[in-house]
Amino acid sequence: MRIVIAGAGAVGTHLAKLLSVENQDIILMDADRNKLNFSSTNLEMMTMTGSCTSLKDLTEVDVEKADLFIAVTPDESVNITACMLASNMGAKKTFARIDNYEYLLPKNREFFGKLGINSMVYPEMLAAKEIVSALKRPWVRQWIELCDGNIILAGIKVRENSELVGKHLCELGQEDKKFHIVAIKRKNMTIIPKGSDLVLAGDIVFFTVTRDNAGELPKITGKSTFEVRNVMIMGGSRIAIRTCQYLPDSANIKLLESDKEKSCLLLEKLPKNVTVYHNDGRNAEFLLQEGIKEIDAFIAVTGNSEANILACMAAKRFGVRKTVAEIENMDYISMAENLDIGSIINKKLITVGNIYRFLLSADVSNVKSLTVANADVAEIIARPNSRITKKEVKKITLPRNVTLGGLIRNGEPMMIDGETMIEPYDHVVVFCLEDSLREAEKLFH
Repeated sequence: MRIVIAGAGAVGTHLAKLLSVENQDIILMDADRNKLNFSSTNLEMMTMTGSCTSLKDLTEVDVEKADLFIAVTPDESVNITACMLASNMGAKKTFARIDNYEYLLPKNREFFGKLGINSMVYPEMLAAKEIVSALKRPWVRQWIELCDGNIILAGIKVRENSELVGKHLCELGQEDKKFHIVAIKRKNMTIIPKGSDLVLAGDIVFFTVTRDNAGELPKITGKSTFEVRNVMIMGGSRIAIRTCQYLPDSANIKLLESDKEKSCLLLEKLPKNVTVYHNDGRNAEFLLQEGIKEIDAFIAVTGNSEANILACMAAKRFGVRKTVAEIENMDYISMAENLDIGSIINKKLITVGNIYRFLLSADVSNVKSLTVANADVAEIIARPNSRITKKEVKKITLPRNVTLGGLIRNGEPMMIDGETMIEPYDHVVVFCLEDSLREAEKLFH
């Protein structure tokens, strides 16, 4: 597959690196030569200094031969224009990163399709939806709905009082299999566990479970569930605005913005249940004055990863039970993990996961990149006569770093064990570490 990526910022570079290990024909272009100076010693990709809205530069990268043209520069209008040009020059499919929610409305989809733009992604909207999902289930680090919500992937930090602690996986749920542990993140390492592996206090355990049994997860991991009513948000970013709009009207929201002019503008954009304060979320005296001890959830979404981490740590010290930090600096993610920040939001990974599902050749309807585990979870449909349907799961040699979490058969969700025989057209949840999704995909062809 020939893929041209316009924009060597965080999203474009991350996507290019991800795809380059899969022997795709990748060309990464950017008008700024310095952005293309990353270490590409092990990466199979071409780079080109050039403008994605220049017909000459697009011709030079052979855009007419591109199977997919992805425009992820910081400028929405550049992305839209580049996709229109690429499509008209012969690119088979185009994908644009945008900043305008209106463009995604169903009534506008056909209009953009006629212009040659096949798909669009609005990272701030996706991030806001993840935040709202995290507040609905504050006991979870990560919650991903697969197979139309019938199978859930939940990442939960296990407390010392959990009934799982000190047990081998082979001891758990043998008779009535209600959940499957697909991965364990311990400190900075993620493993796909075997029956002989132990669960330890402090592990982040990734479960697949049917929706009907998901309610049992807090109890078995030693967590108590609670309703989030009082929310404090630091930073008046687009993510913050969207989050306020997506949270229920019953939520009591306090939004802190350190820029005075911006805080005045926010008043016009936000729902009635939001109070805007011109202040900094790291000001302990102000936080106490504004009742931080009564806050159920603290969300830090400024453009500064360090500030977001520090603010969430301060909120934890004041007794806030759920914290969410936007961390765009990839190097800080594992550190934030170890500091016990509840949920981590990274626009790059959310956006890349959204684009990535376009690039898989099997019937993959849903792919998510996991912020906390350097992993992908995918829903793949088993094709007739594929290798995965030939014998029981225990007799199939799965690629290293791949496990099967559950499946949907004729609309019914079920867990997978060694005796399971996967049938054609089953929708199977596949969990993969370290870029092994392509290997897993081959079993389903």
